[in-house]
Amino acid sequence: MSADQNLSAFIWSVADLLRGDYKQSEYGKVILPFTVLRRFDCVMEPTRQAVWDRDESYRRDQGQDTPPALLKAVAGLPFYNTSRQTFRTIGADPAQVRKNLIDYVNGFSTEVAEIIDHYAFHVQIERLDAAGLLYQVVQKFADPELDLSLSRVSNEDMGRLFEELIRRFSELSNETAGEHFTPREVIELMVELLLAPDADALTGPGTVIDILDPACGTGGMLAAAEEHIRAMNPRARINLAGQELNAESYAICRSDMLMKGYDEKNSAIRFGNSFSNDQHEGKTFRYMLANPPFGVEWKKVEKAVKDEHRDLGHAGRFGAGLPRINDGSFLFLQHMMHKMKPVTADVDGTLRGSRIAIVFNGSPLFTGGAGSGESEIRRWIIENDYLEAIVALPDQLFYNTGISTYFWIITNNKAPRNEGKVILLDARDQWTKVRKSYGEKRKEISKPQRDHVCAIYRDAFEIAADTEHPDHAKVKIFDNEDFGYQRITIDRPLRRRYEVTEETLALLAESSVVQKYPLREELLDGLKHLLGTVEKSRTKFREKIAATYIEQQVTFPPDRVEKAVLNAFAIPDPEGEPEMEKGKPVHDPDLRDAENVPLTEDIDEYFDREVKPHVPDAWIAEIKDPKTKQTTRAKIGYEIPFTRYFYTYTPPRPLEEIDAELKELEAQIQALLGEVTR
Repeated sequence: MSADQNLSAFIWSVADLLRGDYKQSEYGKVILPFTVLRRFDCVMEPTRQAVWDRDESYRRDQGQDTPPALLKAVAGLPFYNTSRQTFRTIGADPAQVRKNLIDYVNGFSTEVAEIIDHYAFHVQIERLDAAGLLYQVVQKFADPELDLSLSRVSNEDMGRLFEELIRRFSELSNETAGEHFTPREVIELMVELLLAPDADALTGPGTVIDILDPACGTGGMLAAAEEHIRAMNPRARINLAGQELNAESYAICRSDMLMKGYDEKNSAIRFGNSFSNDQHEGKTFRYMLANPPFGVEWKKVEKAVKDEHRDLGHAGRFGAGLPRINDGSFLFLQHMMHKMKPVTADVDGTLRGSRIAIVFNGSPLFTGGAGSGESEIRRWIIENDYLEAIVALPDQLFYNTGISTYFWIITNNKAPRNEGKVILLDARDQWTKVRKSYGEKRKEISKPQRDHVCAIYRDAFEIAADTEHPDHAKVKIFDNEDFGYQRITIDRPLRRRYEVTEETLALLAESSVVQKYPLREELLDGLKHLLGTVEKSRTKFREKIAATYIEQQVTFPPDRVEKAVLNAFAIPDPEGEPEMEKGKPVHDPDLRDAENVPLTEDIDEYFDREVKPHVPDAWIAEIKDPKTKQTTRAKIGYEIPFTRYFYTYTPPRPLEEIDAELKELEAQIQALLGEVTR
């Protein structure tokens, strides 16, 4: 067992004290903030006395609070603590442990104080104290064996230890796992695909890299990205940025950054809603990645988002369109794309822009028809040539959902051969079974499988062109236009016959229009003289009605009543005469249909070839666009039917084989029943 695992196991043993008074899913509310405090306590030890002395002398000499920058300089850390308490003294007197711990927590600088507040740690202090557990927990963390000093545990090791604790807590709670914790192997594959094309740029001297995760959760993606870049270039300067809405997840992420040695200069983790309170407004980033929650509505920020969409258009973040209110996935992507760096040339002339990797479920691929918010967002992304690739992942990778997921890779600086093209990579079979299931997670992507996916991605164009390549079926290259279509509405004429029967007369009498008509009885009595009439021509039927009105001295009804009369006696009839209005055929709403015509095809040629031979009386309708208020014969839409592209037909088993299997099963059942009755 490694040193990290030993420390993790030691800290985890605190859970034994909490059992019964805390639910399993609540252990992290105690253990994580205590781990953070213990780490800070150990790290501050070498300069603790110097900080105390400098704080005391400055207050005495200047008569005011010591400037934070001065105390940080003395501490040699991005934080400090002026309390005279330490973990050795907090529990020295069991009767004073609550008072001492509160004094210790209140002595921290604002960076740590904010983290502690978002952990709601003061609530846990009171809860532990009320349960009689506070002294025991403090003593457990004060154990000299839990040495988390820098000399014993490096920042990198501490980061891994903290991630291991987060993973354990996530596994205990299906509800929070998917929201706050993305499996490590998924993050690593995502980071590799995100960074692979820029490997040369990342390894150069003086490299400065900015990374943003606008839904950073506990910081797992940022941590993996940093680790990956450090492995490529230990001297790179990495600036991490993130934003998180959940207070506890935010506190965990900030803690992780501080424990790895990040301060405000190279780590900007902010609290709040990325849509309504963008904490990184006006900033751009070279790399961005995110795993936003699937299918979560954005009703709470609806006004702010719609106002920005209406007032700023493409000058704001949401100019391309707004998705359905019950899924904000595309809002996250537009938010990130708004923060892409403009394409500029390096000193060697190499063009650099931004790259984005985001995890989606299947919904953003196809949800929303032509003209909808989702379709318009896809259209904007694809027509502007931002979509580099989509990678399909195995199902059952995440803790709280077994659904299939996809990586979308976005960039504003495609390689020349990628321009106007989109790579679709099917990695759904790249998985191994986990030794132990955690919630919905039953699969993982091994390191060799991740390497294999990356190799396919790197050589996608060559593999797609080589029909003999073993991975040829896993990758397809499409032109941008292949995802577009023209939605045309197909109308057919309204054909009806007209019958006057007891049933149709009763239907007319019950209509709301006729019931409100003052001369209702006169109208119905007159129309009874038409009982038995059957007519396929609307014009001739109207003539017969008019003649009956005259013969029976019935007042001619107004247009609205006349329309109700005709509709009551009308019966759909494919042999009926097409009805006309103002010289044009009236369409039958029940026969209205739609066709998606490939974007590269002429709609009239498609109609003549695919529709006209089957329904000769059909035509392409002109529809008013609710947005532009103009009539159009076709709406432009975009969708990415991923599974259709990779569908492989599997013929059903022969009936003889199925029959033989059923007979074998019957024989087995009979044998078992025979044993039971002996």
